[in-house]
Amino acid sequence: MNKKFITLSLLLTLNACAGEHTAISSDSMVQNTKTLDEKIGSMLMVGFMGTSAPKNSQICKDIKKYNLAGVILFDVNPVKHSEPKNISTRYQVGKLTEQLQACSQDGKLLISVDQEGGKVQRLKSKYGFYGKYPKAKDMHKLSDAEVNKHYESMSAELSSVGINFNLAPDVDLAINKKNHVIYGLGRSFGADPKQVAHYANIFMNAMHTNGVLTSLKHFPGHGSSMGDTHKGFVDVTKLWKTKELEPYRLLAQTADTVMVAHVFNKNLDAKYPATLSAKTVNGKLRQEFGFSGVVITDDLQMGAINKKYGLKNTLKLAINAGNDILLFGNQLSVKSMVKTSTLVNTVKSLIKSGEVSLADIETSNARMETLRGQL
Repeated sequence: MNKKFITLSLLLTLNACAGEHTAISSDSMVQNTKTLDEKIGSMLMVGFMGTSAPKNSQICKDIKKYNLAGVILFDVNPVKHSEPKNISTRYQVGKLTEQLQACSQDGKLLISVDQEGGKVQRLKSKYGFYGKYPKAKDMHKLSDAEVNKHYESMSAELSSVGINFNLAPDVDLAINKKNHVIYGLGRSFGADPKQVAHYANIFMNAMHTNGVLTSLKHFPGHGSSMGDTHKGFVDVTKLWKTKELEPYRLLAQTADTVMVAHVFNKNLDAKYPATLSAKTVNGKLRQEFGFSGVVITDDLQMGAINKKYGLKNTLKLAINAGNDILLFGNQLSVKSMVKTSTLVNTVKSLIKSGEVSLADIETSNARMETLRGQL
């Protein structure tokens, strides 16, 4: 064989290996350049007050200082209902998201809303948006092409105002007619897991056409519940069906992220609700279903968590369970609002005491870097 050919082949092989090594080690390089505050901040998604985010605003300062994973936008102001919280007009939202991204280090801040359709859509007609997307319950009446058209239109609207993360679709099953949170609001695609996964897949693909990430919710199933986790402790042990897990199993390899519910289910964990349960998140979702992406908590200020666990214990359990993004919406109660600095300092104290592992936080950060890379 020609010596030049052998040498060239060897060089190509070495270069390929070097490239592979660079790709593999890039996440660790990013980790090494982050401060501890930034590593913790990269696990936080927070809600804030304000329809703008100038450089001197608290949210902008927090994004810069802590390299926040993301923010969540709401229209209803929990403090003063006559004024908007984050959403007032289409132009204003676009300007707000520009300002928020300008505060971030890489322009890849996750800017999220709940935009499912039906009763759950933050971008309403009265603010200048379409606001009339049908609820999940009615999608079976349409052809797949029509469903796709609705969701592509939704994703285009989100993208047009700089929103890159939709906390949807809801893949809970419509199996309890007395459930007013899911069934009553028509948020489910149906009772058949395969049908639910089918429409969820259309939803996700449609969002991706305009660069919007998605989140399957509410793992491990909220469709059988009788109560509302916004208000307090919800035990689904006796009502929950194993088939509620099926949409997640079917979509584990294609989902961007999964949101975990606060439901208590003895079938999966006899001690903790799903959000704070290592058996549920690391065990069922990651190890059994093989989901390797980002896991986000439901709002940790909901009554189901806020009334039963203190802030420090909530953060400890949520991180140790395997969650990557801890959501604090600062939306449900004025009393429960929390500063980002308080969250970061509390986690730092948990690391110092050995109750939380820095390695787990860095693992979550690596998953976040992969997710941001999709933007």
